[in-house]
Amino acid sequence: QVQLVESGGGLVQPGGSLRLSCATSGSIFSSYEMGWYRQAPGKQRELVAYISSGGWINSADSVKGRFAISRGNAKNTVYLQMNSLKPEDTAVYYCYARRSCNTYWGQGTQVTVSS
Repeated sequence: QVQLVESGGGLVQPGGSLRLSCATSGSIFSSYEMGWYRQAPGKQRELVAYISSGGWINSADSVKGRFAISRGNAKNTVYLQMNSLKPEDTAVYYCYARRSCNTYWGQGTQVTVSS
């Protein structure tokens, strides 16, 4: 059974920072593409950023220059560092792991950007 355990969400003021973490097993971490989607109320789920097993990175235009995804190899964890947060970044953030036709999801963590 594949588990993706997320942490790090919360309430932050505009302009603030948060770091999301997604921990999984070593076999998943080393061989799957991993990343983050988000879903705001009333909107479709959208891809935020991902990192391939080989380290290739891509992110949505809306977060480029503000968010950074990285792998922490020692802890089998993927991180999403979110800086200069805006109210429109408010959403539930979901970690995922994907290889071929298999996609696994975390439980989601709420990020709220508000003054």
